[in-house]
Amino acid sequence: MFMQYNAAIQWLYEQLPMFSRVGAAAYKKDITNTVALCNAIGNPQEALTCIHVAGTNGKGSTSHMLASVLQAAGYKVGLYTSPHLKDFRERIKINGTPCGKSFIAQFVSDIQATATAIQPSFFELTVAMAFAYFKQEQVDVAIIETGLGGRLDSTNIIQPIISVITNIGWDHMQLLGNTLPAIASEKAGIIKQQTPVVIGSTNTLTAPVFEAKAFTERAPLFFADQLWELHDWHYTAHALQVTISRKGMYSDDRHTYTLDLNGLYQKQNVLTVAETLHQLQVMGWPITQQHIHYGLQHVKQQTGLYGRWQVLQQSPMLIADVGHNVDGVAQIVQQLALLTYRRLHIVTGMVHDKDVDAVLAQMPPHAQYYFTQAQIPRALAADALQQQALMHGLYGNTYDNVDAAVAAALQHAYETDVVLVCGSVFLVGELSQLQVHGL
Repeated sequence: MFMQYNAAIQWLYEQLPMFSRVGAAAYKKDITNTVALCNAIGNPQEALTCIHVAGTNGKGSTSHMLASVLQAAGYKVGLYTSPHLKDFRERIKINGTPCGKSFIAQFVSDIQATATAIQPSFFELTVAMAFAYFKQEQVDVAIIETGLGGRLDSTNIIQPIISVITNIGWDHMQLLGNTLPAIASEKAGIIKQQTPVVIGSTNTLTAPVFEAKAFTERAPLFFADQLWELHDWHYTAHALQVTISRKGMYSDDRHTYTLDLNGLYQKQNVLTVAETLHQLQVMGWPITQQHIHYGLQHVKQQTGLYGRWQVLQQSPMLIADVGHNVDGVAQIVQQLALLTYRRLHIVTGMVHDKDVDAVLAQMPPHAQYYFTQAQIPRALAADALQQQALMHGLYGNTYDNVDAAVAAALQHAYETDVVLVCGSVFLVGELSQLQVHGL
């Protein structure tokens, strides 16, 4: 029986364990369920041309930048990412348009009996749904972002034409390992037989892991930060301009790109994107400089990416950023150093299974804090976060939700102040000022 969209979404949330809400209890340490689900629906992933993207930070931005450039080149691009900020359909998009409600309703209706037998997680079922949608709509290429890790991630049943690993940092250690090489080993699980792999950031601890895996799989390996050079960059409130070139005898042409994603961390991500596009060009994909320029300048417009150093208002400046782990917050602090302001107000909330103390240690002590929590079971209670923050010399009051915290911050802020919302993807997603278009 055909299930209406709202009922389908309710069933997805209520019946299936969801990592973003409950944490590790929803994480399945193998891909058995995904294999079974995809078998049941005819293995749609086998009909797709895929680009697989993993990494601790930057995989969402990298995926969206690649999608935007490929759209500019005239391709019909499927994009699977997670989690969503406002609406489930953000996870599955084609050329920036979210998945149709009727497809979701029909898919959930058709899969319910199979799901009852297999007992998949929310993420596992969503991955199968994305593959089915992209096959039905006959996309030219599907960019698939891993959820967590790589080796055992539900997305890892695809055979991509190229794999991308943005970087390795400290996140999800309780599931992926307590050392950077251990985490890298999980991410390296997406490296496939004789399939090129682009690594965004070189790290002496993790590079040998990637080199060994690539050697075993006979996969051509490319470290973007070794092959590309950042010559210059310029930051404004709404754009980031970068001048880069590929190193080597015949490739020292410099290109200056304007990115509508203006977070400083995009300086690294753009090198990863550039090398991935270069490898696609080597494979024969007709991607021109014009496509790259346009794609990088219109990522938000073409793909609907939000919450990456997004300026929501001026005077006082209100900024939202989904940075939530040690490396992500370190990048935010670097970016704050570029701003001129009278006083800094930080609205923050975190989930309890992160390394909260390590993140708090990165936060600027001179800011006024507004502690709150996302409305999910994984959220760390605002008063518990306040107490932990005190140990790091960070002071502020608690608020029931992010909108109340932001309202208080804006009330206390002068026109020349900055109000920043960060610490959790889910917190940013609950922010009323953040509007996601096309839904």
